[in-house]
Amino acid sequence: MNNHTTMQVKLIDFAAAPLEKLYAAFRTCYSSETPIEIWEKIEAQKISHEKIREFIGERLKTGHSSPLEQVVFWFAIANVSRSLSHQFVRHRVGISFEQQSQRYVKFKQDRLAFVLPESWRRAGLDDEFSALLDRTSELYARALKAGIPAEDARFVLPNAAPTNFHVMVNFAEMLHICDVRLCVRAQWEIRRMVAMMRAEIKRKLPEIALFLQPKCGENRMGYCDESLADWQKCPIGKVRPHKSALFELYDLHGSRKAQALGEAEYRAVEEKELL
Repeated sequence: MNNHTTMQVKLIDFAAAPLEKLYAAFRTCYSSETPIEIWEKIEAQKISHEKIREFIGERLKTGHSSPLEQVVFWFAIANVSRSLSHQFVRHRVGISFEQQSQRYVKFKQDRLAFVLPESWRRAGLDDEFSALLDRTSELYARALKAGIPAEDARFVLPNAAPTNFHVMVNFAEMLHICDVRLCVRAQWEIRRMVAMMRAEIKRKLPEIALFLQPKCGENRMGYCDESLADWQKCPIGKVRPHKSALFELYDLHGSRKAQALGEAEYRAVEEKELL
């Protein structure tokens, strides 16, 4: 019996009319019209879909991100490892998690399912990995049978044990997650999960997915800020610049050399009224 798990990601729902919500939120900040008047125009189709899309794209370039918090996605995620979950829950702002409990859920199958990294197969150690998990499964089952509570029996479960999530995340945080987790520096499993989340959004909302990129993407920061050695190994590095190249251009063509900020620069900024 194969007890290796297969990751599953599904977009369960999303805020209705997300582009219109973004447009109204942005417009409220930059218009003398009330939000009610803006929505009346949207609902009367006095503002074209193309105009809405173009306006949102221009606003996103400015870094004005608070309206993005008003667009929300719900995901169901299954069969990811506890190694992944420890990383995922470090995202705290604009995201809400419900995770399968190892305290209240007793895993009763003869052999516990687990996540097996490909690196173990490549090293030829996958059989030893599986054998260790088989022994862990047996010990866990014996612990439960001996009356040890599930909350204590779980102490033998490894990071390879699978878990499930129900997640609510807003667009602003989804952008940040993609910034850091679609980067090849991210661990393979969480990178794969976030890529699947992006694919789910792209299937329903391609206009939104356009901005879900690693941080070096043309719609995000635009360049790599990782180490030069990591950039040189990255397949995306062939089409995205490294920060060092930008500094070299500045040194060559800037009006003065870049230097560390000193107190004089801080005072100049503090005292400046207008640009």
